[in-house]
Parts: sequence; C-alpha cells; structure tokens
Amino acid sequence: MNWIKTNRITKILFSNYIWEIPNKSKKVYLTFDDGPIPVVTEWVLDTLKKENIKATFFCIGDNIKKHPEIFKRIINEGHSIGNHTFNHLKGWETNKNVYLENFNLCEDEILKKLGKNTNLFRPPYGKIKFSQSNLIRKKGYKIIMWDIISFDFDANTSPEKCFSNVNENVASGSIIVFHDSLKAEKNLRYALPKTIEAIKEKGYIFDVIS
Repeated sequence: MNWIKTNRITKILFSNYIWEIPNKSKKVYLTFDDGPIPVVTEWVLDTLKKENIKATFFCIGDNIKKHPEIFKRIINEGHSIGNHTFNHLKGWETNKNVYLENFNLCEDEILKKLGKNTNLFRPPYGKIKFSQSNLIRKKGYKIIMWDIISFDFDANTSPEKCFSNVNENVASGSIIVFHDSLKAEKNLRYALPKTIEAIKEKGYIFDVIS
C-alpha cells in the first residue's frame, strides 16, 4: 500500500479494518508507530503536550520492554495505546502461528506495564494475512489502518513533502500515520508541528482512537 491517501475501493474491499472514523465534529486522529524510544518519542510527547493534543501510539513490544518509563509517560499523559507486534513483523512473510505468538508477546508486555490490555492493533507495514487478522479480531481487537500516511519514514520523501502529504489530504475522520522512530526523525521534526498548526487552522480537533 504505497499511496498517501487510502482509496475508497480499498476501504470497501477491506471493510473489516478501520481506515477512518467518520464524524460530524471535524475530529482527526494522529497516530504514531514503532516507539517508544528515547529522544524521538519524548520529543513527540513534548510537542503534543505543548499543543494540548492527545494521540494514539502503536507500540512495538520490544521497545516497551526496553523503555518502560517512556511507555508509562505515554499512558500518564492521556494518550491511547495500540499493539504493533513485539518485533515489527511483516505479516505477509510470517507464518500465522508465529505472527500470533509475536502479537501475544506484545500484548503481554502491554498488560504488564499498563495493567490492562488495549483493543487496538495496527499491523506493521499495513501488511497482514486474512488468517492472521481473523485470529486477532477474534481476540476482540480492532485492526486500525489509516486514511493518510505521511511517509515520514521514507528517505526519498522530503520534510516538505511529508507535511504536504498530510495537509493536502486531511478530512474529518482521517486517521493519520507518523512514526516515532529514528528513521523518521528528520521528517517528523519538521512535519509534525506544521501539520498540527495547519490542521488547527482548518478547524479540526484531535482525538484518540478507542
């Protein structure tokens, strides 16, 4: 899925997944994948706190294990949490049972740190087999995809293009993907503040996915 804004046909074909959250309140949903890690996630949290915005973080279990204090800060500051597997597995290339085991490892890590489990899951790379998604949805999880992806992780995408990817496509209900990762840091530091400013100027408000 290499398009910036997910097309309508894809949303219909894969209607078991959540691509957007339609509403009449001009709400949009910032999401961050691949953390928590030092410096980058902490900068994101500082930025969100300054702007009084809540977001949804899809966390890698191994990063939660390595950086529990940053994970706890995400929770304490009122953001929502989602499972992103323990080792950022690509579903299309992974056996169903191996994938579920890795999902469960992340689930266990969240439970240990949070005291309860999330019901949100985003497959790394947006790539998941039907057999895998069926198992995860049977566990009570919503599979959260996206309406807009910023491509902040892509070295061939400039910071300016990363910003315009979001700004030119945002609409009420949009689920927007950024990454709190080292690979995305350069683009993220430029695009996120400008995105927040531009979205606010358009009259949108930010909310968490639950």
